[in-house]
This record gives sequence, structure tokens and C-alpha cells, in this order.
Amino acid sequence: MPPSTLPRSAERSPRPGPVANSLAASRLGMWSIIFFTVAAAAPETVVGGGAVSGFAVSGVNGIPVGYLAVAVVLGLFAVGYVAMSRHVENAGAFYAYIAKGLGRTSGTAAGGVAVLAYAMVQVSLVGGCGVGAADFLHQAGGPALPWWVFSGVGTGLVAVLGVLRIDVNGRVLGVLLLAEIAMILLYDLAFVTDPAEPGVTLTTLNPLQLGTAAAGVILVIAFTGFIGFENSTVLAEEARDPRTVGRATYLSLALIGGIYGLSTWALTVATGPDRIVAAAGEHSTELMFVLAAERLPAALVTLGSALYVTSLFAGMLSFHHVCARYLFALGREGIGPRALGVTSPRTSAPTAGSVTQSVITALVIALFAVTGWDPIVHLFFWGASGGALGVLCLVTATSFAVVGYFLRVPGHGCGRWRTLLAPGIAAVVLTGILVLTLRSFGTVLGLPPGSAAAWALPGAYLAVALAGFCWGAVLRVRRPDAYARIGMGARSATIDRAEEPGDAN
Repeated sequence: MPPSTLPRSAERSPRPGPVANSLAASRLGMWSIIFFTVAAAAPETVVGGGAVSGFAVSGVNGIPVGYLAVAVVLGLFAVGYVAMSRHVENAGAFYAYIAKGLGRTSGTAAGGVAVLAYAMVQVSLVGGCGVGAADFLHQAGGPALPWWVFSGVGTGLVAVLGVLRIDVNGRVLGVLLLAEIAMILLYDLAFVTDPAEPGVTLTTLNPLQLGTAAAGVILVIAFTGFIGFENSTVLAEEARDPRTVGRATYLSLALIGGIYGLSTWALTVATGPDRIVAAAGEHSTELMFVLAAERLPAALVTLGSALYVTSLFAGMLSFHHVCARYLFALGREGIGPRALGVTSPRTSAPTAGSVTQSVITALVIALFAVTGWDPIVHLFFWGASGGALGVLCLVTATSFAVVGYFLRVPGHGCGRWRTLLAPGIAAVVLTGILVLTLRSFGTVLGLPPGSAAAWALPGAYLAVALAGFCWGAVLRVRRPDAYARIGMGARSATIDRAEEPGDAN
């Protein structure tokens, strides 16, 4: 029976036998997908770490309005993204969307960029978690151990969880996420009810800040906090009902944007809008807890510090799953090593992809430990910012891909708003944000004007994209069977150069 005539449940089931090339279907409900998505965004890490570092490095106080602005733009993006998710079910989400909307060679380029970007984000969180755990233990009266010890332990735990059933990981993330969100909201309440001079003001939420020269810096720092909101579609193959992926995407985006905008604004209320930059520079990632200690019992400050570490751990675990699934998707479809494209017969986890990401993480941590490079600036902040740049490139390209896909697919059953207008507007706005980001990337990293290092990461993405594009062209000529499978997901094993309506060449 052809795959198109199989019942949906049968089409999505893993193949029997010792080795499968499909992820486990029907493992995740809507809330589990939301837990994975929001945990990847790591709310307490972004508010207490990324946003505070952003205030200090950039020297601007308009980051709260930046979070709200980016949430609106990504909401427009999500309209077309969710509409296309009903037609594309693939663990390599951006890669598959771009392949179907802009062409298979563009998809191979996107696959390389996605692997690099998400690996950078995941490893950056491992570094931040190690530093956070070491600081917490020392402040609690424990021994002063090197940060890389804790990063190594965290990498080991994630490596074990990464090869277990996905629903087990969903429950772990759910507990950690609910605890950190409750603590963040408690801190927000304390900050707003006990403000610094001049009291509760909305200065840092003024949209006019986005019309200044600092707009690029504000937007790129804000966008960094949203990395992970798109991961709901990565889990579509493992959802109990793929239709819940859309709802999970919208709810996750609203939750992330709301928490970021509220909590970073509350920080500026607690210090005073004019003092947030100086306070962030003085206290660094301890600022949120220093402010909390002035307003709340010590036990709640200690608990919040512990949850900051678990927030980082939850983020690194969630992004580990994303990295493993991208590697799996590329291997399954013949773009990467085929050994990566198999799953465990017992757990249906992408074991080879998971182990590969664990090895990459361990090697990077070892490199930083040996060289003595700063794990906060050069690994955590630079790594997360560099990863955000790659994801921004992918989101922008995906907006164009959504429009391209629906222009080719007749009878898709979606209105023009979802298929053309919203993704078209998002594509234009995201392109503008990308240009501003590239122009101000050195400032975001705290580098002097004209620094060659500011172009190293954008240059690396360009090189990877060009290599991926060339590899796609090679596959088209030398391995047409693999080329035909690009972007097909679980169906790739049953496809023999056949194309669906809407597949781009």
C-alpha cells in the first residue's frame, strides 16, 4: 500500500526490527511540547543572565520593549509557520521547511546552519550552567570547584537523559520549568511593589526606543531570548496529535514574550531606569538576586539561585534534544552520515545523534578548561549570541519559504493571511532585524568598532551555508535518490525520487 494511503497512525509508526529510522509517535501531549519549548528559552536564565548581560554589554536600557517587539514579529512569523506545519512533519524543522519552500539545495544549506547554530546555543548553556553551579555551591559554603567540573557532570546527565524516552524528559522539564516561572513572578512582584527612584515608570517599555541608533542592539539581544520558541515543530513527529503543535507554538510564544517583557521591566523598576546599565555592570548575573535579597527572605533568594542553575540545565537538556533530532533528520535523509539516521529500538530516541552532540559538548568544555578562556563572556554570552544569529537567519529564510511553498501548493485550504500576508510581512521585518543585527553584532559582543572578530561568526555561517548548498548540488547529480528524500521526514525511507505537490527542486 503506498504511504499516502496508509492510516496516519500507521504512517507515523517506527519500522519494526533492531534498527528504526522513525521517532516514536504519540509520546508528547500539548503541554509536554510547551515544556520543551519554553524550557529551551530558559526564562530565568534569560532574565537573570542574558538580559542583565545585555544591559551591561550594550549600555542601553530599552531591552524590555525589545522583547515585546520581537514577540509581535515572531507572532506574525508563527502564523505561516504553523500553517505550514500541517503539511510538513519533520524533526529537522527549519531545514525541511526551507527545502520545501526554497528548494532542496537551499535546504541542505539550512541544515548545516541549523546544526551549527543549535550546537552553539546548547554548548553555551552548558558553560553557563557550570559557572552558575560553581558559584551557587561556593556561596552556600561549599568548596570552590572549577566551573568545568559542573559542566562535565551536567553533560553526563544530559547524555543519559538524551537516550531515554522523550516523554520522560518532558516530565523532568515540566517540573523544573514550573518552579522557575513561579520564582520569577514572585521576584517581579517584589521589585514592582518596592521600586527604586523614580518609582514605577514605563520608560524602558517606550516603543520610541526602537527608533534610535540602539535599535539593532536591543532587537538582537531580545531575539536571543526567544531561541527555542520554534522547537515545537521539531517535536511534531512525536506528538500525540500533530494539530496541537500549532497551539503549543502560540502559547509558548505568548508565555515567553510575556515573562521576558514583564521581568526585565521589573528589573529596571527595582534599580531605576537610569541605573540598570550601571547596576548590571557592577553585579553581572548576580543582579537579580542582589535586588531580591533587599526585598525577600534569604531562603527565597537561595532557592531562586538554585532554580537559576536548574533553568540552565533545563535549557541545555531541551536544546540537546533539538540538536540530536536535527542530526538524526539529516542522517535519515542521506544528507549527513547515515549512521545518525537511526533510533533506538527500545526508546525510539535518536541515540547516535544524541551521543554525537554529547561528544561535541564535552570537547568544547575541555577546550575552554585547558585554555582558560572566560566561560561566561566567550562561551555563554558569545555562544548564545552567535547561535541566535544563526537562528535569526533560519527564521528569516523560513518566512520566505512559507510564502514560496504555499504559492506552489494548490488547494491547501488556508487563507491568504496565513499563507502570504502574515509570513510576507514577517519576512520583510525579520530581514530588517537581520540587517540591523549584522551591523551591530560587534556592539552586542562588546567588541570595539571595526573589530574583525565581530564578522567571524557571520562569516562562519556563510561558509557553512555555501558548503551545504554545494553539497546539495552534488547530491542532485551524484546521488539523486538521497536528493529526492531531502525534507521528506519519516517518509524518506519509502520515497524513490517521487515528488509531492509543492516540493521545490
